[in-house]
Amino acid sequence: MDARSDDTSLSRAAAGGAAPPVLPADADALLALAARSMFDVFARTAMGMLVVDRGHRVVWISEGYKSFLPALGFANEGEFVGRRVEEVVPNTMMAQVIDAGRPILVDLLSNRAGTFLVSRLPLRDAEGQVIGAIGLVLMDHPETTMQPLMAKFARLQAELESARRRLAEQRRPRHTIAGFIGASPVALDVKRQARRVAPTDATVLLLGETGTGKELLAQALHAESPRAARPFVGVNIAAVPETLLEAEFFGVAPGAYTGADRKGREGKFKLADGGTLFLDEIGDMPLALQSKLLRVLQEREVEALGSNRVESVDVRIIAATSRDLEAMVADGRFRADLYYRLNVLPIRLPALRERLQDLEALVQALVDDIARRSGLPARSLAPDAIELLSRHAWPGNIRELRNALEQAILMTDDLVLGARHFPRVAALLGQSAAGIDGPVPMAQHGRASTPERAVAAVPLSAPVSSVELAPAGLAPGLSAGGPDARLRPLAEQVAEVERAALAAALAATGGNRVATARLLRMSRAALYERLARWPELGARR
Repeated sequence: MDARSDDTSLSRAAAGGAAPPVLPADADALLALAARSMFDVFARTAMGMLVVDRGHRVVWISEGYKSFLPALGFANEGEFVGRRVEEVVPNTMMAQVIDAGRPILVDLLSNRAGTFLVSRLPLRDAEGQVIGAIGLVLMDHPETTMQPLMAKFARLQAELESARRRLAEQRRPRHTIAGFIGASPVALDVKRQARRVAPTDATVLLLGETGTGKELLAQALHAESPRAARPFVGVNIAAVPETLLEAEFFGVAPGAYTGADRKGREGKFKLADGGTLFLDEIGDMPLALQSKLLRVLQEREVEALGSNRVESVDVRIIAATSRDLEAMVADGRFRADLYYRLNVLPIRLPALRERLQDLEALVQALVDDIARRSGLPARSLAPDAIELLSRHAWPGNIRELRNALEQAILMTDDLVLGARHFPRVAALLGQSAAGIDGPVPMAQHGRASTPERAVAAVPLSAPVSSVELAPAGLAPGLSAGGPDARLRPLAEQVAEVERAALAAALAATGGNRVATARLLRMSRAALYERLARWPELGARR
């Protein structure tokens, strides 16, 4: 094809987009002349030029473009012209220009021939139909001739990559299954179950009291799964207002409602696409939203708020709760079908009081972490401190243990923490701090003369199982069996304390179980579970 071709379609296409209006014969001739002139100018001034037809085949190249052929691996024009452009020009976007009918005015093209500043324009016939495209090589080695622009482009690219790395770091799981501290039988069983389910894509339900490490284990499951390189996104359902939960999960379409972001917002399901979505406190999800969540879990599709477009998502679900979901299903507060969909692979995390043989290892790990985060010297605990901590029931579990350690570390410069550094724990156990190791200022909690007064004397935040109910006349901390009574198994002693506390609370409330649960600051489900261990307590009421 010659640069001075009389092809009217090509001339009109080069002159503009759609078909020109009907003009006098001399005006039409002038327009055709202008198009041919422009084509000539492009062919002479551009470093290279090629024309591609509707089928993406190269139909013509300029003399300047021929100089690029050896670098592209072609000996002559005959080997190049007539072939599809994507086959002969690596990384070209000419095919996209033809298919979309939209120009790419300025772009950088890099291949084995070098880096070039290029422009691409669609060609249209008299009816406006795309019949091909023109590609122009405007400049080679733009990294030197356009250094300021290229430097800015490189800087923006570097900033984008840095932002992507930081985001990936933030969403990368920080924990592993091996990092779940403990060598007790129950801790080892948790780790065994976790290693079994981690490589699968099945939904996991983590059950356990608050502070037992459910989020840590969720991150560990993700870290040791095939999805580890993809995002781990967590959402605490209890912390999000009910009116915002749907938007939080499924996203918001642009302009969905007054005040909505014009660009829209992706929901947690889309953010976690390809990775893992951790639904913490799933028991707090409103009933109205449970049906929508169930549909997403079944269909693997989400529809943003205010949108009519359904998008597929590939997400593994790990849910967690400290509530009794079975009791909630029985009460109609949680959908049975959603419960069965979530409860595929349940893992129960034990309370700290159930694995007190792990206490010393947990204390050491927490003390080291507190020191590292606060910049304070590392501390250690004396044996009497470990012994005191092991007698507390820890209703807040590891989170409460960390709180107690952090308080002790921040309130003293001593490098070795003894029992006297934990006055609050001693107070909850009904033990005088002065009797532990010298006088330490603390709130005094007197012994109660009756079980009812013993329950009422404990702070609201204290667990009832930490209340020591000893017969009148015994020294604090001792039972009727004398000093050697503590040599019995700890689980047996804790069970006795729990049973005595339940008996005292039931007596104080006249056997009203709702009032008893409220007095003991526990859920009704947890109360029923404990009463099942001692049916004689419930039978007498």
